[in-house]
Amino acid sequence: MLRERLKKDLLIFDGAMGSMLQQHGLKVGEIPEVYNIEHPDIIVDIHKQYLKAGANFITTNTFGCNPIKMKESGYCYCDLLKAAIQNAKQARDEVNPDAYIALDIGPIGQLLEPSGTLTFDEAYEIIASQILIAKDDVDVVLLETMTDLYEVKAGILAVKENSDLPVFVTMTFESNQRTLTGTDPLTFVNVVEGLKVDALGVNCSLGPVELQPIVHTILKYASVPVIVQPNAGLPCLHHGETCYPMSSKEFVEAMQSYIQQGVNIVGGCCGTTPEFIAGLKQQLPAHSYPRQRKAYTAVSSAHQTVIFDGDVIVCGERLNPTGKKKLKAALQEERYEEYVKEAIQQQMAGAQVLDVNVGLPGIDETKVMVNIIKMLQEVVNLPLQIDSSSPEVIEKACRYYNGKPLINSVNGKEEVMEAIFPIVEKYGGVVIGLTLKDGIPLYAQERYELAKAIIEKAKTYHIDKKDIIIDCLTLTASAQQKEVQETLKALTMVKNQLSVYTTLGVSNVSFGLPNRPLLNRTFLTLALQAGLDLPIINPLDQQLMDTIDAYRVLTYQDQDAAQYIQHQSNQVEQSAVKTSSALSLFDIIVHGFKDEVKAKTEELLQTQNAMEIINQTIIPALNQVGKDYETNRIFLPQLIQSAETTKLAFEVVKATFSKQESSKATVLMCTVEGDIHDIGKNIVKVILESYGYEVIDLGKDVKMERVVEAYQQYHPQAIGLSALMTTTVVNMQKTIQALKAVNCQCPIWVGGAVLTSEIAREIGADYYCEDAMASVHLLQDIL
Repeated sequence: MLRERLKKDLLIFDGAMGSMLQQHGLKVGEIPEVYNIEHPDIIVDIHKQYLKAGANFITTNTFGCNPIKMKESGYCYCDLLKAAIQNAKQARDEVNPDAYIALDIGPIGQLLEPSGTLTFDEAYEIIASQILIAKDDVDVVLLETMTDLYEVKAGILAVKENSDLPVFVTMTFESNQRTLTGTDPLTFVNVVEGLKVDALGVNCSLGPVELQPIVHTILKYASVPVIVQPNAGLPCLHHGETCYPMSSKEFVEAMQSYIQQGVNIVGGCCGTTPEFIAGLKQQLPAHSYPRQRKAYTAVSSAHQTVIFDGDVIVCGERLNPTGKKKLKAALQEERYEEYVKEAIQQQMAGAQVLDVNVGLPGIDETKVMVNIIKMLQEVVNLPLQIDSSSPEVIEKACRYYNGKPLINSVNGKEEVMEAIFPIVEKYGGVVIGLTLKDGIPLYAQERYELAKAIIEKAKTYHIDKKDIIIDCLTLTASAQQKEVQETLKALTMVKNQLSVYTTLGVSNVSFGLPNRPLLNRTFLTLALQAGLDLPIINPLDQQLMDTIDAYRVLTYQDQDAAQYIQHQSNQVEQSAVKTSSALSLFDIIVHGFKDEVKAKTEELLQTQNAMEIINQTIIPALNQVGKDYETNRIFLPQLIQSAETTKLAFEVVKATFSKQESSKATVLMCTVEGDIHDIGKNIVKVILESYGYEVIDLGKDVKMERVVEAYQQYHPQAIGLSALMTTTVVNMQKTIQALKAVNCQCPIWVGGAVLTSEIAREIGADYYCEDAMASVHLLQDIL
């Protein structure tokens, strides 16, 4: 019933729970979920108010109801969860039995690896435990205010593997149109649609005006219903309390454009009340507007999506032990850093997708593939192509891959399609179809027929042809010279008649012949003209990359030859990178290569003194990392990896220092009283330590008296205060006042999702920093 309504009706969620609880006396530092047991009447009343206002959905008061966040609540999270559901059911039964109850699941409260220590499996088990408790008593699961795409994936799988409930997902984006961990709206849509969610969208962080460009992108690419639940504008401080400035009338007016653009589900987040929901109900139509949905082929990492749109896309082939003694030895000895080096070099050389193959007799291919994929995702942003002949390896790799992978491959054999297509359907990858069955057909028509059969079979697994790329298979000119032309004919037939994208392993054509590079680039040119979209090549071969650059110019893909000119001007520098098998300390830091940093730093200490290494290599590398982060070339996981790599380098260098030389300055940090959120503060700490600052971290929920005591004990050169909740901004202000009351002379900077530069000034802070790198720049300027 609900899934049918989603196709045509405009549905309304409720508004904020926290704002309403504050009106009912929720104090700073109190855990809202405890009200489910201690004040159920209040929770029931809030639900009833939203239902009477016209909400189709009420969300359970369970945003943080997991074993980690409820550890200090005094109750088992299970009991709080059950009580919340009963409160919602009571309200629904009394007001509108046709309304839907959404199980509200917010972020777990810890960063997942590689940015944090929580594993994917641990995140899955936490969310699965909530689903198993609630699944028979709710109508839908809402994963909301999510910042980490990997946690989203764990949550979706936990819902789908433990229930038949519909699942909605909303992520929260910052003003740079990225989540905290660096996911953009297009990548979010591409990945979660592949995982078969029932609706997706945005909530929190920003108001309806500020969310416009983010929602525009989501609507452009989403084919499932879209949810928009903004805050009531951007937060501000009024009479010492954080508030949201928009009136219900202003909010409803701002939401009108979303409906006209095709949004299917609306509601409110921070600062919205039943008055806002009533306004939406009164002013909005009963049915959603239809929108054109764009069918597109795309693969994603957690931070980057590559769309197949007619331009040539380069897949790097070098992460494969076949014919590579160095990689074979690395796999056998479990030295996976060799794969990381190859990945970094291919990314630097211009690859847009990386093929990953670890097939080698005598190793646990499944275990090795998963480990290498996790390592690669720590340091490169490119989408990965999972390459294996084993369905088990492909399934495990798809499960732990953070993104929408390219899967290599399936073929025309029934048993292979029956093994691979269910994996593609479940995890939402793009699959390569090989035109072979009992060997490779000699003629183009036979390969075309196999491609057609693969596409038809995929339909029975609900896999659209936009998620299939056909490989017409390159044969060697040395053994099957006539069949080279058949491959090119098949490419054109598949591209033009089946309307799918194509791929080839280009270098196979030259096997067994002299001057292989000449044959490879000539065949590449012919194949591109015949319709090749995804050449699988060695991107370190400059002549092959130059051939693609030239082809893009001559086919008007590279307008004004802008990329061609840029690449040619950078060719000397690129060549130096590609021919160097050993990464410098600068490169090791920039790419977050922790396994190599200590040895490389110790090596440099043989020829340079410590300060030269810091000033000429470490600090410039960190500055490059900061620049890359600020320009969206890298994202939070890579920023943290580089920071931790730098810390290891500093440990080696600092061992040669006297105590007085060991750090730049001492800074004191904490999350203020009443606020148990410390992810942002912890990120800032790691980055500052990587720059050589000594950070005294007092933790979270820190009383102002403790901050004053620590200031007097440690005499820091700067103090950083963090708050995520609107209710704890007042405690931040009180902490600043307490510090100034003891004549604190050091600068105080503040940060957190609810803060702005205006609020920072109003509460008496000296500075406001939006993120970790802004904190670095500030301290560099003032200390």
